[in-house]
Amino acid sequence: MSISVDRSDPAAPVVGVGGDLAYATSAPLRAEIDRLLADRPAALVLDFGGLNFLDSTGLSVIVHAWREGQQIGTAIELRAVPRFLETILDMTGVTGLLDRPPVDGRPASGSAASA
Repeated sequence: MSISVDRSDPAAPVVGVGGDLAYATSAPLRAEIDRLLADRPAALVLDFGGLNFLDSTGLSVIVHAWREGQQIGTAIELRAVPRFLETILDMTGVTGLLDRPPVDGRPASGSAASA
């Protein structure tokens, strides 16, 4: 798995994820998400353009990001979602979670998964 972080917009850092997001590789992504959320950005963008595979542990990292974002008022946005991930998000109901605005009421613009 590869992770890149673009902090050019501090209000909406972008985390690029590539390769396989699975049990053996998910811990570094979760740690990076937690580091970025500690700054309480308005949004955190997860870019899955390079993602090849995702298992249930990888899915749990996305849900973790959403849950933490809800608690601090940060919208979690997904970008460049591969078709297989879009299907998993829809089947598990995670797409519906991502469509909810953060608790503080800020609009979660573009928070839905999109290909």
